[in-house]
Amino acid sequence: MQLDPQGVAPEDLSHAGSVVDKAIEYMMEQKIAPVSVASALLGGALGLLARTMEDRAIAAVLRNALASVESGGIAGNAGASAGRPAPPRRDVRGHAKP
Repeated sequence: MQLDPQGVAPEDLSHAGSVVDKAIEYMMEQKIAPVSVASALLGGALGLLARTMEDRAIAAVLRNALASVESGGIAGNAGASAGRPAPPRRDVRGHAKP
């Protein structure tokens, strides 16, 4: 998340998140594979960042995201916010992980 100089998230972040959640919900209803949905969203996000930020700033955003993954900061959250059980975790080849 890009914070403003005072360390506060932009006012429209919640709105943008809601729009993205609805888009994800729609794509899942269309039976689009979760990895395809995520890849498309990530590609779109990177494209937007590339048009609006310098490469060093993009790299910092990506390092922050990677640190969250590696620290377990996003593990186990899948489905929880929607009140559904989390789908099985998968490795890079799509195989279920324990």
